[in-house]
Amino acid sequence: MSQAPHIPVLLDEVIAALAPEPGAVIVDATFGAGGYTRRLLDAGASVHAFDRDPQAIAEGRKWPETAGEAPRLVLHPRRFSEMLAALAEVGIARVDGVVMDIGVSSMQLDQPERGFAFSVDGPLDMRMSQQGESAADFLNSAAEETIADVLYRYGEERQSRRVARAIVAARPLSTTHQLAQVVRKALGHRPGAPKDPATRSFQAIRIHVNAELAELEDALNAAEALLRPGGRLAVVSFHSLEDRIVKQFLRDASGAQAGGSRHLPALAPAATPTFAQVGKAIRPSAAEIARNPRARSSTLRSAVRTPAPARARRAA
Repeated sequence: MSQAPHIPVLLDEVIAALAPEPGAVIVDATFGAGGYTRRLLDAGASVHAFDRDPQAIAEGRKWPETAGEAPRLVLHPRRFSEMLAALAEVGIARVDGVVMDIGVSSMQLDQPERGFAFSVDGPLDMRMSQQGESAADFLNSAAEETIADVLYRYGEERQSRRVARAIVAARPLSTTHQLAQVVRKALGHRPGAPKDPATRSFQAIRIHVNAELAELEDALNAAEALLRPGGRLAVVSFHSLEDRIVKQFLRDASGAQAGGSRHLPALAPAATPTFAQVGKAIRPSAAEIARNPRARSSTLRSAVRTPAPARARRAA
């Protein structure tokens, strides 16, 4: 793993939202470097931690809390959308809390060989699980229209067709610098501009390769089924697409807004709300942003599970 320091975002606020107590069972759906898990364990809770990145799981297995007949830290090398099934396999039907930190981790960004960032050249990969279709596979084989749709939908790139046309013309692409240069040229980037236009395209391709929004949708529904009455949900997101899904999910689940979400699987109406939202969205302080610039775009939303049965899914 990278030796760059990892600073968990909104750590104090997340722990306050979860209110862990000794003996509580909490799911850290996005283990990463274990920043949230460390504080939860220190509070006396037991943690079931999920991560599809094999490097994160390998580092977690070095923690002493994973040892013994009744470990306080159980690692699941799986997608967090699978948490309901994974916990059922180990005999857990209800938990006291679920925390999610959505998107790419600092460690992944800081490893050029993973291909998530273009600040340093690396292979065009972007796979969190290190399995399946890579970014290069997708960009070198997909139709121009498909690439344009991904850039527009997940990167909100207004000139997605122009960028997709340039990508197809430049194929094959194999490195992050190659892709960044193609995007910049297509959009007429000026060196020194405040934001590199390649950022939107990299975000979109990463989200597509890892099916991140679908994973989030499934994980939110799984958390609703897993949390006991009074159990707590805390979700940290980093861009508008993720936050929109979380915000809409909690609005629907709390009865604050009628109708379904175009992002989430259709759900049958609940007789009573399944969540009660806790306050307003929380964003990092100026002091935290100064300590950790990557916290700048983060948003925390939290809610408490009511006794109502989880909403039944229906065909979309």
